This record gives sequence, structure tokens and C-alpha cells, in this order.
Amino acid sequence: MTVTYSSKVANASLFGFHRLLLRWRGSIYKLLYREFSVFALLYSLLSLVYRLVLGDHQKRFFEKLSIYCDKYAEQIPVTFVLGFYVTLVVNRWWNQFVNLPWPDRLMVLISSCVHGADEHGRLLRRTLMRYVNLTSLLILRSVSTAVCKRFPTMEHVVEAGFMTSEERRVFENIPSPHLKYWIPVVWFTNLASKARQDGRIRDSVDLQAILT
Repeated sequence: MTVTYSSKVANASLFGFHRLLLRWRGSIYKLLYREFSVFALLYSLLSLVYRLVLGDHQKRFFEKLSIYCDKYAEQIPVTFVLGFYVTLVVNRWWNQFVNLPWPDRLMVLISSCVHGADEHGRLLRRTLMRYVNLTSLLILRSVSTAVCKRFPTMEHVVEAGFMTSEERRVFENIPSPHLKYWIPVVWFTNLASKARQDGRIRDSVDLQAILT
């Protein structure tokens, strides 16, 4: 899970960046200290063997072997492989970021296309957005530990206002061996289609844009 320090660097201050370097949680030191310890131990052991155990002839053989390995190590395109690896990691991170569901554009579209200044129109727009947020919540519960801890059961989802008790009964009565995030999507499409029939959505193009 990502450890964020945004609150620690919200205001610029003297040695603010250096204080971040001294943190342990989420740091590069915590990630690599095991590998670095093994490397330092093996390097120290090899250095001691070279300086204290090997004879002169064995030292010369070791030096020739080191020069040989160093010469042919230059033929390995380390920079290319490292650049390819970094590009792959960054692209994977960016794809995850752009696939996050952002309800803002859909919220603006619904508020513009679903008409009605009365209470029913307000509840209609609110229910449509609630189904959208419920779908996102059900998906994020399956991939995010933080969201799963915040909403461990469907009762917590109901208490938070994402789902009504009646909707929860309907949701739980639908048998499915897989994740049932698609159920609020069906509710959303049915409600949007009903709003088009009732004249709340005045054009089929607007309905298509909302469903898309």
C-alpha cells in the first residue's frame, strides 16, 4: 500500500526534503536494506578472503578473472535493460491511474441532461450518481486493502449511504460466483432509461452519452 507524505511537505520549510530522507516507512531504505545487507556481507567476505587468505599467485589469478569479467560485462546493455524496465513500470502505473473511475464528468453530464427542479428530479440525479459510486466501491473493495477495511461487509456499505436496505436484499439474493459490481450498473441503466421515458432526459443522444 502506498505511504503518502503529502501532509508533511504541504508547506515548504528549511530541510523539509532532508526530513523526508530520514523517514523509514515507505522509504527506499526499507525496500532494499535486505538486498544491500547481503551484498555488503558478500563483498566484505570476498575482500577479506582476497587480502588475508589468498597467496600471491592466487591473487593474480583473481585479478585476471576480475578484469575478464569486467571486460565482458560491458557487452551487457545494462542501461538499455534498465531503461526498458523503468518504462514498463511507469507505463503500468500510468495505466492503473487512468483506469481509476472518476465520477466528475459523469456527474456534470447527469446534472446537465437529467432535468427537473422538483424533489423527484433531485432524487433521480442523486440516485444515479449513488449507483455510479456504489459500482466503484464494489470494484475497489476487491483490489484495495484500505477500502476493504473501511467497508468489510455490505452492512457497512448500507450504513455509509451507498445502498439502501431494500437494494441490499436484492443484491444479496442474486446468486453469482463472481464479483457483482455489475448489478448497480444494471440499476443505473434501467433508471436512466426510465428517466428518458418520463421526459426527464429530453433527447436520446443525451441518454446515449450518459450510458457511454
